[in-house]
Amino acid sequence: MENTNQLREILKSKKTFHNNRGMNLENDINLSNQYYVDTKKAFIYKKPTPIKIVKVDYPTKSNKVGNIKIREAYFESPSTTDYNGLYKGKYIDFEAKETNNKEYFPLENIHPHQINHLKNIYENGGICFLIIRFTAYNKTYLLFGEDFFSFLNSNKRKSIPIEYFQKKGHEILEKYSPRLDYLEIIDKYLEVTYVKEEKK
Repeated sequence: MENTNQLREILKSKKTFHNNRGMNLENDINLSNQYYVDTKKAFIYKKPTPIKIVKVDYPTKSNKVGNIKIREAYFESPSTTDYNGLYKGKYIDFEAKETNNKEYFPLENIHPHQINHLKNIYENGGICFLIIRFTAYNKTYLLFGEDFFSFLNSNKRKSIPIEYFQKKGHEILEKYSPRLDYLEIIDKYLEVTYVKEEKK
């Protein structure tokens, strides 16, 4: 009986691990970026959010081993996008989001100033995109800025249907290392871009 209960606990823990595997998009991207840096493939990092510190408590004479504590702080300015960096001489900039919705990605999750920022990157020759994970299916898509802006310009919807990601986006398959090899998709994009430029 005891062995049966132990077996059930083991199977339960394995099921939980499998269900939670890859469900944290930010962590998956950070691990992938670290792999890119370690292998000298690319330098892409998560942007820090600018914070203005107002009040700080320092250790006192009577409590010299006390920790420095931030008592009051605020966001100094709106953040742009989550990640940026360099790959093959190209500037990379993207926003990463997760949604629990099974049918669409709500556009309210991306702020207007972030959209304007991505447009500026695109118009100045950088590579910009979204990485969106539908957590219900554990499916992650890369949607290039060009296709994102095309949707915004031709739709009045407040959300992007999952079908649009399936049609215009590129699914990023999970691997062991790197966890999410999104640069594999960027490589294909660059190949197509070079072919277009050669034909001009």
